[in-house]
Amino acid sequence: MTDQQIDESIRRHDALASITAMAQRHNNWGRWGADDRLGTLNFIDAAKRVEAAGLVQTGRTFSLSQPFDTNGPQKGWRRRTNPVHTMTDTGVDAERGNQGFPHGIGGADDVISMPLQCSTQWDGLGHIFDRGKAWNGRAAGDVVTSEGDLVTGIETAAAHIVSRGVLLDVGRALGPELGRDDGELPDGFAITEEHLELAIERQGDSSSVRRGDVVVLRTGQYTRTRREGWGDYAGGPAPGLSFTSAGWLHRTEIAGIATDTWGFEVRPNEFDTAFQPLHQIAIPNLGLFIGEMWDLDELAASCAEDGRYDFMLTAAPLPITGAVGSPVNPIALK
Repeated sequence: MTDQQIDESIRRHDALASITAMAQRHNNWGRWGADDRLGTLNFIDAAKRVEAAGLVQTGRTFSLSQPFDTNGPQKGWRRRTNPVHTMTDTGVDAERGNQGFPHGIGGADDVISMPLQCSTQWDGLGHIFDRGKAWNGRAAGDVVTSEGDLVTGIETAAAHIVSRGVLLDVGRALGPELGRDDGELPDGFAITEEHLELAIERQGDSSSVRRGDVVVLRTGQYTRTRREGWGDYAGGPAPGLSFTSAGWLHRTEIAGIATDTWGFEVRPNEFDTAFQPLHQIAIPNLGLFIGEMWDLDELAASCAEDGRYDFMLTAAPLPITGAVGSPVNPIALK
């Protein structure tokens, strides 16, 4: 994208005009029929999964999940809290013999209470609307009610997210331009299409992005939070995708994209007054699955060591009926 095109796509003083124009240029409504519930997950077919399985060479696995505990990143904004884990039966109860079981058997049970998007997670297609419209042009009020997402609930994706994963370690790739060798992008850094293509070029052929891939994008912000503390990680300034990257997200025909940040896109964004404008294009207009708060550090170190940036990825959401997002423990296999 040229500087002129970027200037035209970002009207800093008029976010709505920019969003309207971007949605008109990059839109998948009707692409898979009027009844579609999967959006870009349609790009993952059987052949794609066979291709992904063929990437497994060593059998080494990487969990891409942050911890789910009270030490997480959430600060209570819009009632998003960290998980609360409570034991309902313990070893103490078993020792005291007060569980009421015969012949000495005892056990432990527990319960967890948490928002579905408080740690490593997928945004479902019912999570974001564009001017009252949900994915595929449906009326938002017909899709998500007090009973949940009646059309594109996250359970519809439960069996689909197994594909070729591709790591774009933009934090490391852009180090020379930024004069940094720590593999971390500064907060507020907007990742453009040119930055994505530069990362692919520097990483080599294994990081080429193809139809049906799930891209995992490392900015290095999570690395920084683990070293320095959460700070404003949850909702604060962050590196992330530029609004101008919408065309790349559309043109590459990827099935999903996940980052190591709270909000996927750059924060603060590139407009005077806007909130998550790239979400407003990606989810309701492209039907794109977005993952956030993924831990990509161990995987990134392995990819840098062996020069292989593609892998088999399985990242099934919990089939919570009617949910607009889900916790996930993504697994990369190399």
